[in-house]
Amino acid sequence: MWAGIIYKKEVSMSQTATPSVIVDDVVVSLEYTLTVDGEIVDSTEGIDPIEFIQGHQNIISGLERELYGLKIGDTKKVTVNAADAYGEIDPEAVVDVPREEIPSEIPLKVGVELDVKNEDGEVLEARIIEITKDNVRLDFNHVLAGKELTFEVTVVDLRAADEEELEHGHVHSEDGDDDEDFEYFDEDDFDDEDEDEDEEEEGEDDSSSNGSKK
Repeated sequence: MWAGIIYKKEVSMSQTATPSVIVDDVVVSLEYTLTVDGEIVDSTEGIDPIEFIQGHQNIISGLERELYGLKIGDTKKVTVNAADAYGEIDPEAVVDVPREEIPSEIPLKVGVELDVKNEDGEVLEARIIEITKDNVRLDFNHVLAGKELTFEVTVVDLRAADEEELEHGHVHSEDGDDDEDFEYFDEDDFDDEDEDEDEEEEGEDDSSSNGSKK
């Protein structure tokens, strides 16, 4: 005679067991060093490793597919061609904008990055690559477009993504905030605010000085 019936909720192994290797839906903690043209341009050395969900396009495809099967403690050197990283350089992504259309608060200096809203309201990132008397040339290509990337990676930790993370498609931080999308290459701040203001004043006084490149 049955004393009672207990309902046991089915729970997948991915939600309970610690993953042993990198597969889809696993949160990966990864240390890395990125080298481009023989120069180290980004690294997690001295900071926390990055975290992302494998198989959810949180990172570039050329690196992601080389991580499958790695386990905690594994290291690997991965070379990613431009097509599987930030794409080839698109000549049509370089445009000339009249100087008067650039907001006055933006310093006219080669290398400065700015956000540009297109006709559809989409915000695009661009950087100044050339300045002439009448125009400012903007490059909307990613700074690493056309570049072969070399990563040296170490797997620090693995865990199963929770249901909310899988639903949202990215890792949530411990304080409940969503982690920002991972960018491999963080450019240095160009100048502090005082320097920018000085250059802005120089641009108003002498437009020719703004035409020179660093």
